[in-house]
Amino acid sequence: MDDLDRYTAEQMKDPAFRAEHERTRLEFALTELLISSRMEQDLTQKELADRSGVRQSNISRIEKGQAIPSLMTLDKIARALGKEVRVSFV
Repeated sequence: MDDLDRYTAEQMKDPAFRAEHERTRLEFALTELLISSRMEQDLTQKELADRSGVRQSNISRIEKGQAIPSLMTLDKIARALGKEVRVSFV
């Protein structure tokens, strides 16, 4: 367990923090997945933008958690990364 994990575990004891964490978990997971997928392929945001047809500024905003992409935008980015979007309820 690293320092961030310990810090997060401590913060999760606060009901307000826990509620906000739960509210933003999907956006955070999407952001983390996008960044890690782009980095695995050693792509810059500009290169991903060129491949996907999504403006670099939009990719930046998504990665910073400042924007939530539409499904169409997410599909463009996924395809540019050689991946596909799958949605399911479990």
